[in-house]
Amino acid sequence: MKPTRTALLIILVAGINLPAFADTVVSYTIDPSHSQVRFSWLHAGFSHPGAAFRQVTGIIQGDQDNPEKSSVDVSIAVNSLDTYVPVLDDRLLNSGDYFKTKEFPTITFKSTGMTDVDKVKRTFKLQGVLTVNGISKPVVLNARANLVAGDLFYDGAPAAGFDASTTLIRSDYGMGKFAPMVSDELAVTITVEAIESKMYAKKQAEWNKLGN
Repeated sequence: MKPTRTALLIILVAGINLPAFADTVVSYTIDPSHSQVRFSWLHAGFSHPGAAFRQVTGIIQGDQDNPEKSSVDVSIAVNSLDTYVPVLDDRLLNSGDYFKTKEFPTITFKSTGMTDVDKVKRTFKLQGVLTVNGISKPVVLNARANLVAGDLFYDGAPAAGFDASTTLIRSDYGMGKFAPMVSDELAVTITVEAIESKMYAKKQAEWNKLGN
């Protein structure tokens, strides 16, 4: 089973209990086949088209006892963008008016901290730096831990799932053409499933052998 879909990036929230796992700090690999990073915009006041990135990689270092020391490091291949409209894909990727794909082929997100942890609701805010077109800006993700538990598909290895959202201003990253007729704001939604890194690598190697 090879990863085929996108993914992005979140962090292990404080207060989630993992009594079955001895390690306080767990390295997780984002599973692209069960993760997506999507964004949408308002088109001339009429509709909200959307798009997704299909090639996202990342590592989450989750520290259960000291969540402020946890971290997220994610890379997104710009040319994996899919708007579901080939002509629009070409315009966004190759016109030079939006993504500077050749010069800056990768989008990155690196976390810088976590605040507003609610152990009951399992919510938190994840601060980080997003770099697009070589331009770096601070962003805040409103995040929620869906589940942290053993994953039966990975022999019970630790796994974690999160949802998150934020709003970005595309002109901040040199992509302001046609704003405000086409909204400058992008609504971003993220869903992430991540597996303990050693087991993830082991299982991917096994599944790749079966596929050959």
